[in-house]
Amino acid sequence: MAFDSLSERLNRSMRNIIGKGKLTDANMEDMLKEVRLALLEADVNYRIVKSFLDDVREKARGEDVLNSVEPGEMLVKIVHDEIIALLGDNQAELNFKENGITVIMLVGLQGTGKTTSVAKIARICMNRYERSPMFIAADVIRPAAIDQLRTLGNELGVEVFSLGTQVSALETVRQGMEYARKQGYDTVFIDTAGRLHIDEELMQELSDINALVKPDEILLTVDAMTGQDIVNVASSFSQRLPLTGLVVTKFDGDSRGGGVLSVRKITNVPIKFVGEGEKIEDMDAFYPDRMADRILGMGDIVSLVERAQEKMDMEEAERAAERMLSGQFDMEDMLKQMEQMQKLGPLGGILKMLPGYSQYSDLINENEAADSMKKTKAMIQSMTKEERRHPERIRSTMKKRIAAGSGTTLSDVNRLLKQWEKTKKAMDMIGSMSRNNQLTEDNAKKMMENAQKQLDEYRKMNRH
Repeated sequence: MAFDSLSERLNRSMRNIIGKGKLTDANMEDMLKEVRLALLEADVNYRIVKSFLDDVREKARGEDVLNSVEPGEMLVKIVHDEIIALLGDNQAELNFKENGITVIMLVGLQGTGKTTSVAKIARICMNRYERSPMFIAADVIRPAAIDQLRTLGNELGVEVFSLGTQVSALETVRQGMEYARKQGYDTVFIDTAGRLHIDEELMQELSDINALVKPDEILLTVDAMTGQDIVNVASSFSQRLPLTGLVVTKFDGDSRGGGVLSVRKITNVPIKFVGEGEKIEDMDAFYPDRMADRILGMGDIVSLVERAQEKMDMEEAERAAERMLSGQFDMEDMLKQMEQMQKLGPLGGILKMLPGYSQYSDLINENEAADSMKKTKAMIQSMTKEERRHPERIRSTMKKRIAAGSGTTLSDVNRLLKQWEKTKKAMDMIGSMSRNNQLTEDNAKKMMENAQKQLDEYRKMNRH
């Protein structure tokens, strides 16, 4: 994900200052030097870096910090708050009209994922805001863009209005808006043409469409992989169009993220959405405070819970929790648990959202994890219903049959059964504590410490 290297370096510099009994100019400057290098390496605009450090330095020398019991932690809070200020103090919501049609126009360079973003944002509008959208295919330069929009529209059940490539974009938008009013749609997305570079023809076309329909939202899609060019592109578009927000795509890539940190401050255009994958559901609203938490390794539990609520079968999850707490946990439960976890995305990404566990995300080899899960599912699916319900009764001949049926080895089957046994013991303990009202905060902390030890052991194994 964008910011990974920045997050790692910032966390290292933060750890060096936390625990210091007293905050001095010397140790604070040492930390700020590391922060400066981290931001510059992440490709943050140098003027933004200077301003950022000056603000942190000024606030860190305040009386509240110097007299604090934990000045290092106060300094981390200041850095955290300044990162939020860089990204935007509050989440920038979409501007929906109370009456009439809300028009959302997406603009951007070719190859930034503009057409796909139309569908992704429309899906969010349908699911979260119960909007009834329609698409206007105003990219008349590329026939493939119209076909792509139709395919995405079919996937979502959204109507796509198009007059083909022989009619101008402006006329297509004019007739499309008339059609949307007659059909009673409350939200219209206009997918415009992009170019490999910004040119006068492109900008004039967009200006004409803006003058005709006066969109409530003009969202610029930018590719997180382009670094500082995000700022240049956003500045150029904002000079010709009243941009209301940015959509940052390919946020799951290995970009350094500096452009994302710089663009809000320089252009004053807020980031409204970030795309973290190619699937239609891989986009979410941008929350500056949550992103600051993730950059500083504090996790993002709120987003993880929201993702779980959206993608997991919550009724199935509740049934599974009840079975576990009542001392029942068999291979069927393990299989369902794995399938639910897969819906949340890659394991490394989940760890990054858990406070205190982001440093372990790099230990996860996603390909190996996917292969391991695939192998485990194959073994469970090769068992009979009776074997899944009573794994403790599985004997040697059964193990051989399961291994043969799943294309695995006897050792793999034995390892799975041991894993199930350990998990069941842990679930039994939690269930017993819950039934006896012993699931206290101290006991929960002990269980978390045990989980931490297991992760530490896993890290040691991967080092050797």
